[in-house]
Amino acid sequence: MNIATPLRTTRHLASLLTGVSRPQLTAQVRRRAASAFYSSAAAQVDAHQVPEKSFQNQSRLPRLPIPSLAETAARYKRSLVPILNENDLARAEKAVDEFVKPGGLGETLQGRLHEMDRTEKHSWLETIWLNKGYLEWREPSMINVNWWAQFKDSPHFNLERTPDRGVISDVQIQRAANYASSLLNFNDLVNSQTLPPEYQRTTPLCMNQYKNQFGAYRVAEMPRDRIVTTWPTTANYITVMMRDQIFRVPVTGPNGERVSVQAIEQQLRHVVEAVNNTPEHERQAAVGVLTSENRDTWAKARQTLLGLSPLNHATLSSIDNSLFVVCLDDYSSDRDIDISHHNIFHANNAHNRWFDKSMQFIFENNGRAGINGEHTPADAVIPGRILDELVRNEKTAEPREPTHAQLASIEPLKFVVNDEIKETIKQAEVNAKKMIDNVDSCLIHFNEYGSNWLKSVKCSPDAYVQMVLQLAYYRHYGTWTPTYESASVRAFLGGRTETVRTCSVDSVAFVKGFENKHADNIEKQRLLAKAIGSHLEYMMAASAGKGVDRHLLGLRSMMQTPEEQKQALIFQDPSYIQSMYFRLSSSNMSPGDNFWGGFGPVVPEGYGINYAIGKENIKFSISSLRSCPETNSREFRESILGALRDMKKTLG
Repeated sequence: MNIATPLRTTRHLASLLTGVSRPQLTAQVRRRAASAFYSSAAAQVDAHQVPEKSFQNQSRLPRLPIPSLAETAARYKRSLVPILNENDLARAEKAVDEFVKPGGLGETLQGRLHEMDRTEKHSWLETIWLNKGYLEWREPSMINVNWWAQFKDSPHFNLERTPDRGVISDVQIQRAANYASSLLNFNDLVNSQTLPPEYQRTTPLCMNQYKNQFGAYRVAEMPRDRIVTTWPTTANYITVMMRDQIFRVPVTGPNGERVSVQAIEQQLRHVVEAVNNTPEHERQAAVGVLTSENRDTWAKARQTLLGLSPLNHATLSSIDNSLFVVCLDDYSSDRDIDISHHNIFHANNAHNRWFDKSMQFIFENNGRAGINGEHTPADAVIPGRILDELVRNEKTAEPREPTHAQLASIEPLKFVVNDEIKETIKQAEVNAKKMIDNVDSCLIHFNEYGSNWLKSVKCSPDAYVQMVLQLAYYRHYGTWTPTYESASVRAFLGGRTETVRTCSVDSVAFVKGFENKHADNIEKQRLLAKAIGSHLEYMMAASAGKGVDRHLLGLRSMMQTPEEQKQALIFQDPSYIQSMYFRLSSSNMSPGDNFWGGFGPVVPEGYGINYAIGKENIKFSISSLRSCPETNSREFRESILGALRDMKKTLG
């Protein structure tokens, strides 16, 4: 059996948004982070106080544990109970017991996993997760892997009247330059290790993913892609795109000297001038559209480009190694956020984007902005921290000591293309349009209550929203389904995410009881409390590295022969695929005050749901595929809204 086959359903490609249940930083750490980021006063440290270094805790973080076969088997079997009938459950349990019995195949694979843990730099899961969760996946990254986030509109950088199409506005340039300067500030902190380390209460969290954002890129190759990260990230330029034309734009001096926001603005204006002065027939082909293609198709086209000319090698290298991408769109999407987020999700036609960069920032000519991120190098909580700081401090982006260093000139990045590449681009445009037209994505900005009220009635906000989704799905479809929520395991070295299997015996009892006309509010509250407790137990286990899905993936990856694959009945049994066929795939990116985001569904018949719980509101994004007659994002949105309101009534 091909190990990669079911992983489209297991890895939560944009948990990102594709993020994780967001670990809450202590108030002290968050205050310190904001101060260090933007205030020159942060440099004035008490003479007796030694500032914390970003990566000082890495050496004392524990390694990700390998759960025992017995505890994984027990938790796995419990997760199968609500989704299998009696006969199927008996067969599945027998396969599990056979796998984990003393002297069985499970012990052999477990031994190999421990052996691997002794050779991996950070954890036994690191290479397995990158390869099986991302790099071996051959479907397009756009929609399937990349996540999006839209920033709240800014009073400083937003126009009352939308400019005409084809115009790049002053407000747009100003906001883009401001964000670029802020991003340079953040990169400086990571490079100098002065970004304060993060904690969950007093437990230090792994900071390694902060090394994987600036300058990171994905390379399309066969049979699997490659991810490249560098730290410190010392490139002095960014990539800027406008009307599919690509430019290398220096934003610091030759020795890394920081310049004013106005100096960066001027560089962006040079890009606009260069594009406007280039006749349409002389413009470069829209090579960026190829990054939206099937990974094998793009890998082949990339190799063709590299073979056509040394210029193409230099151009691709320049894009790859830039700090990040800025996309200047000479148009604005609808003011309606239900529509506007599509431009950030996929640009409606995949043009003027480079989906292989870890971060590409998108600016419309009415001042609206967002980000499209490649998920492979980091989970959403990491760029989420960066974005939170950017939006919250939009008008304080100047470096502490800007110089008057002369910035190098912008440089148009050229491609030599042949007829084969031109034809591949045309087909990529067709394929991208089909994918984009198939995505049904909408939002909820629910302002009737948020975490303040939920805490007042003694409900875990995250677990409560998970039960909202369970009730909404049951009402909509008359049944329940395997459900994915991502949990952070950053308490361990190199930790990323683990799956929380939300659908449980207790969640099923809750939704059935809630819909029972004969159940009173006391009974409904009891069932909800029990379901929340069950969910929190799984969340705690997952965050402690003792979930089901990553361990089973690791064991499955240790099989070496066809005979072992046949012998591993636990993976051959239909219940294995069925239990991780996540028609509900969700992630929590709270609080959502400064931005909100989303990602695509992970199975054709499913929904991708990102949510953010603010103090007085809850935001959702809901995506599905129009090709599936069973799903409809807007109709399911109404079921979520109904569940939100009805559950509040029950709790008083």
